[in-house]
Amino acid sequence: MSQLENSGYSGSALEALKKADCDVGDIIRVTSKGKIYEGILIPRSELGDATVVIVKMKSGYNIGIQVTAEVKIDKVGKGTKPAFASPPLPKQNPALPHVVIMSTGGTIASRVDYRTGAVRSAISASDLYGVVPELSDVAKVDTEIVFSLYSENITQHHWRELAETVAKRIETGVDGVVIAHGTDTMAYTSAALSFALQNLPVPVIVVGAQRSSDRPSSDAATNLIGAVKAAGEAPFAEVGLAMHETVSDIAVVVHRGTKVRKCHTSRRDTFKSINGFPIAKIKDQQVTMLTSTFQPRDPTKKLLLKPNFSERVALIKFHPGLDPAVIDWYVERGIKGILLEGSGLGHVSKFCFDSVKNAVAKGVLVALASQCIWGRVNMNVYDTGRDLLSFGVIPTEDMFPETALVKLMWSLGQTNDPEEAIKLFKSNIAGEYSPRTAPQEPIFEGGKQNGY
Repeated sequence: MSQLENSGYSGSALEALKKADCDVGDIIRVTSKGKIYEGILIPRSELGDATVVIVKMKSGYNIGIQVTAEVKIDKVGKGTKPAFASPPLPKQNPALPHVVIMSTGGTIASRVDYRTGAVRSAISASDLYGVVPELSDVAKVDTEIVFSLYSENITQHHWRELAETVAKRIETGVDGVVIAHGTDTMAYTSAALSFALQNLPVPVIVVGAQRSSDRPSSDAATNLIGAVKAAGEAPFAEVGLAMHETVSDIAVVVHRGTKVRKCHTSRRDTFKSINGFPIAKIKDQQVTMLTSTFQPRDPTKKLLLKPNFSERVALIKFHPGLDPAVIDWYVERGIKGILLEGSGLGHVSKFCFDSVKNAVAKGVLVALASQCIWGRVNMNVYDTGRDLLSFGVIPTEDMFPETALVKLMWSLGQTNDPEEAIKLFKSNIAGEYSPRTAPQEPIFEGGKQNGY
């Protein structure tokens, strides 16, 4: 099959190109309204106008030309077909820290697909190292592809596989691990690894990008360099998430894996620490710790692997008019845990009370987090909260819903005993609970987080 068949062209444009025996990459001449346009036929978005062909001119600009009955298309010659070639790996320095980069997919491991106008997961961890040669000055890098998935397709099964793969690498004595991951569910994965990989001897840094690595505005290189620097040299040994501190390329910050959330769809500084602050900053190739409270790096520590996660856990977001039958439906399906995402200090409607009591009575672990981004659940303030506590609902303190959901999956993945699962859920495993709410929550102004 020619590349034309899978290039995004359709309708009259596709028929005209077929008639002229043109393929993507060929040099074509288009005569339209007395003007001649000559250049390389390139793919186009499959959602674009079905009557338009896209030509890359010698000037470097792309133009779209509408195909009508009067338009003439001629093939001038064969051209080089679009392709991506991995750059050669730079020379490694054995004196530098030994860091493994694992690829799971996502934008940081993607490039623009001009057939769809979107990005496609296509670049391996090895490719990342090849296109960011500065890494050769930061660490001695090995690469490994664990899987190649957009992050919305990653499940509890993948968390387990990833945790087991990381553990095997750490057991070989590496100085740190970096995981390239899609940003959409990266915070979920960072929380999952925080619970699955306990007593870490070295850092495990999850990293992503908001812009694909072949775009001029990409944040992939800056984030990857910062993540590798932290993994190889930072004094802490925890799961962290490394991304841009601000919209500019000045610095990368590492957020604690259980305290970070994606807060913007497209900004490069989308990730923010919630009910806490970043633990480290990487600027000008220097790692600066932003807190004195962290688990220290210690190669003599023995990693404790607990990678099991239950798939029988549901998240139910409360909203005005929520039908409590939703809760009943999950209970009837044999769910083991429900996280209620309640309002304010930790509330759901009184109309849900009977369903909540029924769920708890049937052995379902029911926990409640707040929909608010910052702050702490306090179910003792109002009658509604106190009633829910009396039914056996567990407050999540200052854990926000994403981390609380993962913690519930992990707790129920460790034991079939509901009481033991509750005990695990209430335990502070990886800094997911803070002993107190900070007196001044972080404020964001102009893309910068104040307060540290």
